[in-house]
Amino acid sequence: MGKTLDGSGKTSFAIWITGLPASGKSTVTARLSPQLRACHLEVAVLESDVLRKMLPEPPSYDERDREYFYASVAFIGRVLTEHGIAVIFDATANRRTYRDFARKQIPRFIEVYVECPLETCIRRDPKGIYKKALEGNAQHVPGLQTIFEAPENPDVLIHGDGDDPEEAARRVMDVLSARGWVSCGR
Repeated sequence: MGKTLDGSGKTSFAIWITGLPASGKSTVTARLSPQLRACHLEVAVLESDVLRKMLPEPPSYDERDREYFYASVAFIGRVLTEHGIAVIFDATANRRTYRDFARKQIPRFIEVYVECPLETCIRRDPKGIYKKALEGNAQHVPGLQTIFEAPENPDVLIHGDGDDPEEAARRVMDVLSARGWVSCGR
């Protein structure tokens, strides 16, 4: 298990990577998790699409179900961090209140914002959600029919339409290192 710079031995923390759908959250997560593991940390990635499918009754995307879903995700993240596992939330969480709730539950928490123009996200659209929304077959897509509240003061800002994902992940690691949450020869 990795050690912190402050000598506490506590290695658990959470990183919430937010941004519009198709902004590059999963790409950054895919680069960040191996960097954390290279520091001998146990890492859990909580990816919203995967978690939704695992619930007995998958929540819808309306406001009420989203609130329930993100509170559940925050709870899972809190439990994992309490057991020494570093958590990466790979989830849009379109309202600040969802992310703020997690921040209140998890003492060691940073927020990473993958900022990307809506037009770029629509052009990428790997899951086809924007296409469905534009055709009238989806009703709650953040950035189109549902508001997306960007973080006001993210700990790390990544430009999803221009930053190199590997370098962006290193910037997240630098923040974790500066806070004394990871130490692995950086």
